[in-house]
Amino acid sequence: MSDEAPTPVTDEELPPVSETPEAELTVSTPDLEEEMAGKLAQARDTIGRELRKVIIGQDEVVEQMLIALLSGGHCLVTGAPGLAKTLLVSTLAKVFDLSFHRIQFTPDLMPSDITGTEILEETAEGKRELVFNPGPIFANLILADEINRTPPKTQAALLEAMQEKQVTVAGHSLALEKPFFVLATQNPIEMEGTYPLPEAQLDRFMFNIVIDYLSEDEEVAVVSQTTGAGSEEVKAVFTGADLLKCHQVVRRVPIAEEVVRYAVRIAANSRPGQTNTPAYVTEWVNWGAGTRAGQSLVLGAKTRALLDGRSHVTYDDIRALAAPVLRHRILTNYRAEAEGISVEDVIKKIVEITGER
Repeated sequence: MSDEAPTPVTDEELPPVSETPEAELTVSTPDLEEEMAGKLAQARDTIGRELRKVIIGQDEVVEQMLIALLSGGHCLVTGAPGLAKTLLVSTLAKVFDLSFHRIQFTPDLMPSDITGTEILEETAEGKRELVFNPGPIFANLILADEINRTPPKTQAALLEAMQEKQVTVAGHSLALEKPFFVLATQNPIEMEGTYPLPEAQLDRFMFNIVIDYLSEDEEVAVVSQTTGAGSEEVKAVFTGADLLKCHQVVRRVPIAEEVVRYAVRIAANSRPGQTNTPAYVTEWVNWGAGTRAGQSLVLGAKTRALLDGRSHVTYDDIRALAAPVLRHRILTNYRAEAEGISVEDVIKKIVEITGER
């Protein structure tokens, strides 16, 4: 690894975003499209170098997290304790130079512990007045650690923030600073003391990323690094303003209608009881993916294409993101469980039978 510090990404390095109406954003010159693809692909390499100073392995997990951040989506990270979920999220905050708050979710956590509350204070004139004391939700990047260890009432405190980028306290709506992301970690639901997340909240997450155990060689590297002199210091190579610009650049990536239809059909094939739904989906699935699934597939595919240095979206981009987009939006039934059918199995079959046109 080179000791030379990476060059920070400046506003000039990303193409300007015009004020063109949304209907015209897909119309761009080939030169501009190639420039956008090249700049973001270069940024991915820079970000990757910084992350690898601390994070060893988990390349697919890191890529999916980057896609979510650059797309402007929230992320759910599922894995057993001790797999560096928290470390990965906090390192991302450093790389993107974002204000960062960590919320440890526990069974006794209250909604006001997240959003903040009004407290009674005495003024200089001797009067008493209510003053709002902001909670940890007021930051660019929120790590909701072990989110499924708290009851649904407290989990729901994040719903408005994730969707509307604001919180309502004592009848007043307060805007959150942009960019705003929630990266939540959760332990497998089979573990003791966990509460399933409500479907409405799950749907707010763009991806559900599964983080697994490392290979032996990677684990040896982690143990050696963490028990030695320590890792290199992570430097910020992006800013919040850069990230907001990336969100707009991603949405300008052109995509063929056939590829959009392919993404929509993948989501539609997960819904039981519909006219064209495969028989095994109706047999194994209680609840399928909604419209947000198609939106997440397309937006994530555009980002993936740019990070790969391409200015167009392919069917492979959609297929690559089917699992993280769908795995938390499909609810299997008892019959699937009895037959040993997992959500991953259902997604794999849906992708296999959904044809390109």
